[in-house]
Amino acid sequence: MTVASARHILVKTEQQAQDLKNQIAKGADFGELAKKFSDCPSGKKGGDLGEFRPGQMVKPFDDVVFKESVLDVHGPVKTQFGYHLIQTIYRN
Repeated sequence: MTVASARHILVKTEQQAQDLKNQIAKGADFGELAKKFSDCPSGKKGGDLGEFRPGQMVKPFDDVVFKESVLDVHGPVKTQFGYHLIQTIYRN
């Protein structure tokens, strides 16, 4: 069965997510930004969600983690929780 590990940053607005993505593109540390800005409890761990299987996360999130490129930062991805920046660490 496929498993993946990912980290994310969850914020309230698409604009904030895009701003953070731009900062990461310029070299800011994903984990540090997650600790500072993420609305998810995982932010304390740098956004790390650990390992999970398809279907354990909401569909838009799942689609990125299990279909898009690994290690790139994807988003903003809208879910009922807000806007995510998502980085898949590995998938197998």
